[in-house]
Amino acid sequence: MPGTAPNDHENATFGSRFRISPRWWKTVLVLAVVIVVLGAAMRGFVVQRFTIPSESMQPTLQVGDEISVWRPDALRGEIQRGDVVVFDGRGSFVDAALPTPLQKLGSWVGLGSRDVYYVKRVIGLGGDTVRCCDPEGRLLLNGQPLAEDYAPLPASAIEFSVQVPEGTMWVMGDNRNDSADSRALLGRAGGGFISTDRVVGPVIGHGSSLD
Repeated sequence: MPGTAPNDHENATFGSRFRISPRWWKTVLVLAVVIVVLGAAMRGFVVQRFTIPSESMQPTLQVGDEISVWRPDALRGEIQRGDVVVFDGRGSFVDAALPTPLQKLGSWVGLGSRDVYYVKRVIGLGGDTVRCCDPEGRLLLNGQPLAEDYAPLPASAIEFSVQVPEGTMWVMGDNRNDSADSRALLGRAGGGFISTDRVVGPVIGHGSSLD
């Protein structure tokens, strides 16, 4: 009849249509786990974030800048001269044992100490000769002057001439008067050369508020 309320059986049937089943919750949980795992994989194997702690890369990078590092290039060994890279300083700038495989895995997902990472510019790679400086104060790479509009002249207050061994790189900060880089390791074991397998990746983006 018009105006008559539905009976109890009708109410039970109507409610059951909108009841969330346990299977649905399991699906949501599985999707959440997959999203977390994919996020960790993206962070560890594709893009990793770091924050600039010092003035050594000014004016290119400022203190507090967030940088994004592209890991695939390092994994493929595709590091180029002129790249600004992040690398693990253990065994060179940091007087500590090289990381274990477990520590490496942890670093890929943001675990472990962040104080062991450095950001510098790659000046020379294996087989290159790097020398400071020509009469105009420019670095010489394989005898040719480097045009570095990001760095002051002279390019270094420390004179040096090095030949970069295979599998290594010579790195310098853009703020040449306030950067602890390969020059600081001259005369020490390793001679200032950083193994390229220590590279996390080249910097692909930076800013004070990267999202």
